[in-house]
Amino acid sequence: MDLPVFMKEAITTILFEDGTTELRTLSQMVLRAWQYAFHDLGDKRIAHWPMMADPLPTVLIIIMYLLFVTKIGPKIMENREPLELKNVLIVYNFIQVCVSIWIVSQSVELYWNKYSFFSCENVEVDASEETMRICRGFYVYYLAKVSELLDTVFFVLRKKYNQITFLHLYHHTGMPIMSWGCAKYFPGGHAAFLGLINSSVHIFMYFYYMLAAMGPQIQKYLWWKRWITILQLIQFALGFLHFSQVLNSDCNYPKWAVIIVFPNAFFFYYLFWDFYRKAYKPKRIDFDSPSDQKTIDETSPNGQFGEGNQLRKRNKETGIQEN
Repeated sequence: MDLPVFMKEAITTILFEDGTTELRTLSQMVLRAWQYAFHDLGDKRIAHWPMMADPLPTVLIIIMYLLFVTKIGPKIMENREPLELKNVLIVYNFIQVCVSIWIVSQSVELYWNKYSFFSCENVEVDASEETMRICRGFYVYYLAKVSELLDTVFFVLRKKYNQITFLHLYHHTGMPIMSWGCAKYFPGGHAAFLGLINSSVHIFMYFYYMLAAMGPQIQKYLWWKRWITILQLIQFALGFLHFSQVLNSDCNYPKWAVIIVFPNAFFFYYLFWDFYRKAYKPKRIDFDSPSDQKTIDETSPNGQFGEGNQLRKRNKETGIQEN
């Protein structure tokens, strides 16, 4: 089977001394592979920007993040009271809303003047004012994903460990890595749509979190939380459909990007749907079932299904349909 041209070029570059057939030593191969992957292939326009030369800073941040939120942080907070971070959370979430609005505004202007939602968009590699503006948008999006690691740090400091789920950790560790890859290799083109829809959802999400941090007097108006999860499910479906255009033969956007986007879109969709199903779908109660009747009797005063009545009342108020 004949290898693609880019794979032949990579193998030749890594294995052999430049312009010769002399094999490099193992250490030279490793160093050349590193240089080839993160210098030769990377976008030269942003290679000198902070944390963009290679993935080490991002990887180290992710490692420290995981160590803190799973080991170090809980250990530090073990014998301490949860921190009161009301004002910190309000300011933090407000900043995230503003950053997301900026990214969306840049993306909307880009699609209004240049890109199309319904066609393949290639990455332009010139250094014009317009393309550098696109590069900055991708870079800010990457920095935003790194800053969102603070979501989990705040959970730890407030001892909200039940919020630190597999979905949460997978999402928060995966997004900085993937957004770094987009900014490093393809700042522009087809992937801009993913940043647009993700940041659009984050405007509503962090606005919700900001209001929730203001206290019980505001929280009673936040019945629309489940719609944020619905928006997230929609974004994964739209991202999958949009990236399907890359498979067209006349599209020059790197087709191997589909290998990353498609599985993650499917996996994220499954995880978020599973969360939605468990969090917002009321369980059907079988009153004839001994186990369900036992639960009702044990948890309801005087054998009355008061909690169920409250659930039905809340569902009516929020528009959630019972099964």
